[in-house]
Amino acid sequence: MKLGAFSISLSVKDIHKSKAFYESLGFSVFAGNIKQNYLIMKNDKALVGLFQGMFEQNILTFNPGWDENAQTLKDYDDVRTIQKHLKSEGIPLEREADEDTSGPASLVLTDPDGNTILIDQHI
Repeated sequence: MKLGAFSISLSVKDIHKSKAFYESLGFSVFAGNIKQNYLIMKNDKALVGLFQGMFEQNILTFNPGWDENAQTLKDYDDVRTIQKHLKSEGIPLEREADEDTSGPASLVLTDPDGNTILIDQHI
């Protein structure tokens, strides 16, 4: 199964302090808007999302159809295909993609330790 680009989405208390901290680790702003309380920081192929006031816990995020530069991949598994696979494995989903659509969609699941996983397709 091809899940696409991976990032961690962090729920931060002060986006300005978090931005400065990750910049000291060699990350730079890749996307987002600090005025809207979110940034995507990048260091080589590593992506860290900083989100202030948007959700309570950290989220593992996968973007089917994208590489780590948000470029469209030629070969990827659509989020609805991934969803069908997860359901066939008996994995419960907290939020599902509409299987009667195409294009952008997302689903949410939780791993056995309570970590939230977002599979978020933008194309």
